[in-house]
Amino acid sequence: MSVEDRPHAVEAALDFEAQRTRGRIVALERDLTALQDATADSPDDEHDPEGATIAFERQQVASLLAAARSRLAELDDARARLELGDYGRCADCGQAIPLERLLARPAVRRCAGCEARAER
Repeated sequence: MSVEDRPHAVEAALDFEAQRTRGRIVALERDLTALQDATADSPDDEHDPEGATIAFERQQVASLLAAARSRLAELDDARARLELGDYGRCADCGQAIPLERLLARPAVRRCAGCEARAER
């Protein structure tokens, strides 16, 4: 089965992942603001009871936020490829990416074989 056979399923998968990622971005932005507000009065990097520094926590949330924003950009790129008719083809070998893979990983650009070779 290909993208052409189930275009609405692919669109729904992209929309779902984009919406979920936008929600994650909002939550992480809220968390980062709360951490910044909590330390605004003190330049000291106090330790919490578990031993992690506030600076470490801020950096961790900032990293998660950057990853979520990158994920949303990948999903937006996938949506653009879908609209142009380039979606569902491996960026390396040009073969069709199985629909099941696209539904599981809507922003994927490579077939499983090419992705495995790229990771080596």
